[in-house]
Amino acid sequence: MEHLLILFFATFSAAFMATVPPGLLNMNAAKVSVEKGKANGIIFSFGVSTMIMLQATIAVYISKFLHRNPEVVDVLLEIAVAVFGFLAVYFFWAAGHAKKKTKKLVRVSRKNSYFKGMLLATVNLLTIPYYSGLNVMWHASGWIKFEVWDIVTFILAAGTGTFSVLYMYTIYFNKLENKTNRFSKNSNYILSALMFILMIITIVRLI
Repeated sequence: MEHLLILFFATFSAAFMATVPPGLLNMNAAKVSVEKGKANGIIFSFGVSTMIMLQATIAVYISKFLHRNPEVVDVLLEIAVAVFGFLAVYFFWAAGHAKKKTKKLVRVSRKNSYFKGMLLATVNLLTIPYYSGLNVMWHASGWIKFEVWDIVTFILAAGTGTFSVLYMYTIYFNKLENKTNRFSKNSNYILSALMFILMIITIVRLI
C-alpha cells in the first residue's frame, strides 16, 4: 500500500508539472470558461483528462513491452540522452526569450465541450512517450510493478494531476492572465532543470 501512495504522488506531480506551462489545453480550458461559463470549462477539462488517462493506459503497456525487451530499452535510453539534452537547452533558451504571445484558441460549443477536450488532448503527441518514460523510471525505482492496482493508480494520478491544473486555469484564469508571461518564463526554467536531471539519470543508467 505504501508504494501505491508514492506512485500516486510521483505521477500526480509529474502530470501537474507537465500541464502547468501555458499551452493549447490549459489556455483553451480558460477560454471556454470565459466564453461559455465555468461549468462548461470544467466539462472541457474532464474531456481532456479522460483522454490523458487513455493515453496513460497505452503508455503502461508500451512500458511493459520495453521491460520485457531490455535490448530495446538500451537503444531508447541512448536516444533519450540526446532528447533530454536538447529539451534542456530549448527550455532554457525559451525562458530567456519569453515574450507575451497570443495563444491559438479553438472555439468550443457548450454541446460538445467534453468531446472537444478529448480531441484536443489527442493532438498532443508527446503524452504517450512522456508517460511511457515515467513508467520505465518508476519501475526502475520499484514504485510500479505492472500489477492491476499499480496500473489503476498510475492512470488515475495522471488524470487527476492534469485535471487539477486545468481546473485552476478554468477557475482562476482572470487572476493568472496578467502573470502569464512571468509564469511561462519560470516554468520553462523549471522544465529545463528537470530535463537536465533526467539526462543525468539516463546517463547514469547507461553506465
